[in-house]
Amino acid sequence: MLIDTHFHLDLIKNPEGLIKEINKQKIYTIAVTNLPQLFHNTVKLCEGYTYLRPALGYHPELAHKYNDQISLFKEIVHQTRYIGEVGLDNQKKSNVDFADQKKIFESIIDTCGSIGGKVLTIHSRKAEQQVIDIIGNCFPGKVILHWYSGSLKELERALSYGFYFSINYKMTKSANGKKIIEQIPTERILLETDGPFTMNNNETFTPIMTKLIKIEIDKIKAIPSSQDYLKLNFKKLLSI
Repeated sequence: MLIDTHFHLDLIKNPEGLIKEINKQKIYTIAVTNLPQLFHNTVKLCEGYTYLRPALGYHPELAHKYNDQISLFKEIVHQTRYIGEVGLDNQKKSNVDFADQKKIFESIIDTCGSIGGKVLTIHSRKAEQQVIDIIGNCFPGKVILHWYSGSLKELERALSYGFYFSINYKMTKSANGKKIIEQIPTERILLETDGPFTMNNNETFTPIMTKLIKIEIDKIKAIPSSQDYLKLNFKKLLSI
């Protein structure tokens, strides 16, 4: 069983054929969005397809510019179990930008925490400590740290809080990514493509290509390719 927990379906040109193939191959795909105002477009794309799930997002790199959409987020948050892409990004951001991000992310976590049962896919670049601090150790839902690139110390803390980590192909090809993958227990690993932001041989990654990621993870962790840990991990993720 292959799963893509983080894919930007709405950013793919002419996605109709890909959507049909995802459903045909039974690749469970979480279609993340970048702003609340974009959510309903992805809902329409996923409509009628068993293996596609729309996620309500508020990307941290857009939060400062579009800081007036938190009320819309709260208005439609009950329409999906999946939340993403949300989080914090402190790479070359101004203090004002990062402050807006934190305010919005804290509100998202409070909202989702009060509802319970949500599955969050979270961006944490250069802000891993703050992200983990805000979520805390008692969040009543499931947390996936997407494309984690922080310290091993914060990774250990996230693991102790019960967080999962989604791995993409680019991570399997970098020294830091490999080091991180080596430290994540197999039972906390999930797959993501983060397409169209990742590529392989000039081909945009899509859920159809998730098997390539598993092959590389298995090599790094010396796991037999026949071991189907991903299916078990995803079932646990959904068993809130």
